[in-house]
Amino acid sequence: MTAILYPVAADAAQAFAAPKGRAARERDAATLAGEAVAFLTEPLGPVYATREAALDALAGRIEDDRAGRITTLAAEDRFIQLTEMAAPRGGKRTRAPAPVAPTFEDGHRWPAPAPPPPTVWRAMISYWRIGGAPLRHAGDAQARQARRKGGEDMDRDTLRALTRQPLMAVKPQQPLDIGLFETRLPEAPHIVVPDE
Repeated sequence: MTAILYPVAADAAQAFAAPKGRAARERDAATLAGEAVAFLTEPLGPVYATREAALDALAGRIEDDRAGRITTLAAEDRFIQLTEMAAPRGGKRTRAPAPVAPTFEDGHRWPAPAPPPPTVWRAMISYWRIGGAPLRHAGDAQARQARRKGGEDMDRDTLRALTRQPLMAVKPQQPLDIGLFETRLPEAPHIVVPDE
């Protein structure tokens, strides 16, 4: 199993263009940086109106599944992802739509839904930020410590930082030796039979 090798850099632009190195784990990234690091995912570059425009601009850096342009990256190079998000309206943040009351008109219970908001595409890069740079979420380091200790009550910021950490397996997942609808007989565990 191959892990993603995230860039080690001071900011997202440096992580994209010229990182100090790449590492899968925090301790390896800290060794490369020579100081503490924090794992972040940040927006990178401009906003694109369509997915095709984003794929063309980032050709060779992200996976492309379009016919005739299929690009598959190695597992360790998948640290940049495309994300679709609602387009900002006049510089204001978009709000969630207000709840709608049922109408029961013309045989329909609910009114016609509003059209979906316009969307844009943005590249998101995950990388190890060098500790000398200001952290976006100050609770990142505390979250990693809390996860290692376990069992303690955590405040909101620490829990948010904890959920943004990359998931790391303790050991590679082993392949399943039986199917989803199969079971082993209790009296003969070496025999696999279909489950009803």
